[in-house]
Amino acid sequence: MKTLVVCSGGLDSISLAHKVAAEHELAGLLSFDYGQRHSKELAFAGLCAERLNVPHRIIDIREIGRGLSGSALTDNVEVPDGHYAEDMMKVTVVPNRNAIMLAIAFGFAAARKSEAVATAVHGGDHFIYPDCRPPFIDAFQMMQDRALEGYANIRLYTPYVNLTKADIVEDGARHGTPFAETWSCYKGGKRHCGRCGTCVERREAFHLCGHPDPTDYEDWLDALRRRSV
Repeated sequence: MKTLVVCSGGLDSISLAHKVAAEHELAGLLSFDYGQRHSKELAFAGLCAERLNVPHRIIDIREIGRGLSGSALTDNVEVPDGHYAEDMMKVTVVPNRNAIMLAIAFGFAAARKSEAVATAVHGGDHFIYPDCRPPFIDAFQMMQDRALEGYANIRLYTPYVNLTKADIVEDGARHGTPFAETWSCYKGGKRHCGRCGTCVERREAFHLCGHPDPTDYEDWLDALRRRSV
């Protein structure tokens, strides 16, 4: 299955890229710059493409991102610390983000005769992000079947949609994913903060599956010094 992977540069999407490269035909990586404060993740997607020897394209949708206001990922809103299961994490929602990115990805895939678009949505995202849930995946597939009817038949490949982050770490390890060369932290600092929702989930995943965590996290003293400046 010739597959285009939507790759942010995070642990999930890079693990997915390695999975696709091992089990299918990896056509390339597609990333999006939507003005996210953690845009440094895009460099990690580029490293992944080099490592897997496939094309990598970054689509600039920053103008769209500026219109999706109110999110802590794109606006001057503080990224909260805590677990994704907490209601306050809804401030990290970027409205319709996955629908926008996937629509573009399907267009690219159709033009390049790919058979699938892969995205790394997973079970841990379901609580906060509506466009990561199985009903969205099913509806989006149906919409694309109509949008490309008679032109292309492209599958939305979401092997992690009902799995946990710990499951992804296990799968990534099985396919040789270099976890140190992935970026999760929404705060986009020099090091992973270790406290925002995606950092907490990352730390928890390595702990739960028993795999060594190579991530360089900011320690509490660093955090205190930064806040006192």
